Amino acid sequence: MTIGHAHSNHLKHDPTRGFGVFESYLAKKRASIAESKIPIDARKGRVLDIGCGAFPFFLVNTNFNEKYGVDSIVHKKDFGKSIVLKSLDIEKEKLPFKNNYFDTVVMLAVFEHVRDEKLNTLLKEVRRVLKNEGLFIMTTPASWSVSVLWALSRIGLVSKIEIDDHKNFNPPSKIRKILEDAGFEPHKIKSGYFEFYLNTYFVAKK
Repeated sequence: MTIGHAHSNHLKHDPTRGFGVFESYLAKKRASIAESKIPIDARKGRVLDIGCGAFPFFLVNTNFNEKYGVDSIVHKKDFGKSIVLKSLDIEKEKLPFKNNYFDTVVMLAVFEHVRDEKLNTLLKEVRRVLKNEGLFIMTTPASWSVSVLWALSRIGLVSKIEIDDHKNFNPPSKIRKILEDAGFEPHKIKSGYFEFYLNTYFVAKK
């Protein structure tokens, strides 16, 4: 995903910026985790992908009645009316949608690219645009995996551009607190790990 700066030599169908041997696999894995948490009934409604990327990998491959994505740079012309994409700096601008608009909101490998001081405002916006009983699904690297990811990025296995753009490395306990501070109730927040505990996911119901 991108926040406030342009892509460099970004290929149209790359799921992330830069190059990494595992990037396509990781994008598919994150999408698979999100897909597994989405109820069938929710797919009759709307989904929003925050930080969808210039090529919105998750939105292209998911099944929803209406699909929306926001990122600082998006290729709007590629998808016609099947996917609605909006250019947005999520650290500076509010989500341009009505209250209670989406059945599902996802942020896949985006949380770590947002400065800590901006997370509360962003997640309050997420909760605002979610319908009652709607789901917020996010993935982010596990806090202990920082050194592992840095090493992998230096040998071309994951994107150096993406890793170098990480702005926070919050443990699950802090992420849970951030979600609670944004208005999500503690008993409606679930979490877990995937990819050999290198990544974590959270599912919060409004």
